[in-house]
Amino acid sequence: EVQLEESGGGLVQAGGSLRISCIYSGFIFEDYAIGWFRQRPGKEREGVACISYPDRGKYYTDSVRNRFTISKDGAINTLYLQMDDLWPEDTAIYSCALERQLWGQHCLRPYSFTNWGQGTQVTVSA
Repeated sequence: EVQLEESGGGLVQAGGSLRISCIYSGFIFEDYAIGWFRQRPGKEREGVACISYPDRGKYYTDSVRNRFTISKDGAINTLYLQMDDLWPEDTAIYSCALERQLWGQHCLRPYSFTNWGQGTQVTVSA
C-alpha cells in the first residue's frame, strides 16, 4: 500500500533548528522525485525544497535557500529536511510528496505530485 508519513514537527523559537523526516513505502522503483511542501496559515500550498529525478538536482524556494537543507537516504526510504535559523514566517504544515519522474524545477511545483503525506506541524515563535 502506498504511504508517506512525516514526523519531527514541533514548536521552536525563532533562530532555532528542527529536522523533519518523511518515510515512504509501497513504491516499487529504486528512486523518485521527492520534495517538501508547506501550507502557511491563510496561504496556498507552496514548494519548499525538492530533489528532482532522474537528474537529481536540489531546488529551494528563495525564502529558505541557505537555511534549509534537503537530503534523502534511499536505502531506508527516508527524506529529511534540516531547517536552521527558523523564522516565524516558516510556521506551516509541512508535507512530503513523491512522484515517479520530475525533471529540474518541476519538483518544486505542488501540482506535479500525486502522492502525499498528511503533514507535520512546524510552529516558530517570535
